[in-house]
Amino acid sequence: MSLAPLVNLSYLGGSRMITRTEKAKPPLQPEDTDFVLPAAWKSGSLKYDELHRLAEGGTAQLFTTFDKNLCREVAFKTLHEDLRNSEIETKRFVREARVTANIQHPGTLPVYELGRDREGNLFFTMKKVDGRDLRQILLDLAQEVPQVVEKFPLPRLLDILIQVCQTIAYAHEAGVIHRDLKPANVIVGKFGEVYVLDWGLAKVLGSPSIDRKDVSEEPPDAELSLTPAGRHYGTPLYMSPEMAEGSVLIDERTDVFSLGIILFEILTLRPFLEGEDILEIKDKILNQPYPMPRELSGKHIPKDLEAVCIKALKRNKRKRYPKVSLLLEDLQRYRHGEEVSVYWYSGWEKLVRWNSRHAYSIIALLSALTGAGLWALFGP
Repeated sequence: MSLAPLVNLSYLGGSRMITRTEKAKPPLQPEDTDFVLPAAWKSGSLKYDELHRLAEGGTAQLFTTFDKNLCREVAFKTLHEDLRNSEIETKRFVREARVTANIQHPGTLPVYELGRDREGNLFFTMKKVDGRDLRQILLDLAQEVPQVVEKFPLPRLLDILIQVCQTIAYAHEAGVIHRDLKPANVIVGKFGEVYVLDWGLAKVLGSPSIDRKDVSEEPPDAELSLTPAGRHYGTPLYMSPEMAEGSVLIDERTDVFSLGIILFEILTLRPFLEGEDILEIKDKILNQPYPMPRELSGKHIPKDLEAVCIKALKRNKRKRYPKVSLLLEDLQRYRHGEEVSVYWYSGWEKLVRWNSRHAYSIIALLSALTGAGLWALFGP
């Protein structure tokens, strides 16, 4: 297994990525499926072909490679060389692989193998997905890139967030808190599939912490929208108040807050918070008034949808949605034209919503009545 020259493909959230337009995958051929596995077949890392660099993050590298036994491309992840002897990073790496493998949901990437290569370095392989992350989609929408604006209107973005909430709700049922939700960790495949990535900071309820500390002071030039290497509080711009405080009492509501930030950015196409360093960000999360979506956005934001966002972003976690499943229900209600649970509708709003939901029925009824009247007047 050798390292091939660098190739470029947008794939993994939270990493420094290089992008290219990839050629269409050729159709599967009989010779790819029908050859007999040799008696001296290769297992472990030996069955993988050349590694092609795909993305690079603070702690790990991602490659694509070819599984010569199953004749398919896979994603191959391994730690940076200088972190391979780090007890904390290796534990996090193994936990990420095992957590991802055990959350068997359509919104997570299947993990194929966890092992060590010939040099003893940890790696795991998983499904390779061609797509783009939500962070880049929102950046392109903010820049009004025409094809992205056409492809990702607000209803489509809400559907993406609903799929993310479904995945996280499933993870919570399995006792796993993600703790690092952000647009860069959501990938949208070219066929509409939505995946939640990067479970390296996940908290398995009841398990001992493997964190050095909850909050660290990053230098001012750190990119605060990415997870810093060797830090364990999640991404500064997306962490909840309880994580900013360094609380050990982390539960589902931490992910609710991060999902609220993602909804905020979907509605406004603007960052929820901005700051020069972690101390400023922490102060804004813990002490400063939060911005209102309608105040930042130059576009119309439905009041009931804004109320859902505000509920998820309550600084006091007792006032948030207690579970992601309840946030999910309100998002689904909104998409179905139903009333959400956290907004009081005036009589006029109720009437407008009723008219909107029953417009086709009203038109059909009026047409039928008009037709009947005309028949009565002019019929034989």
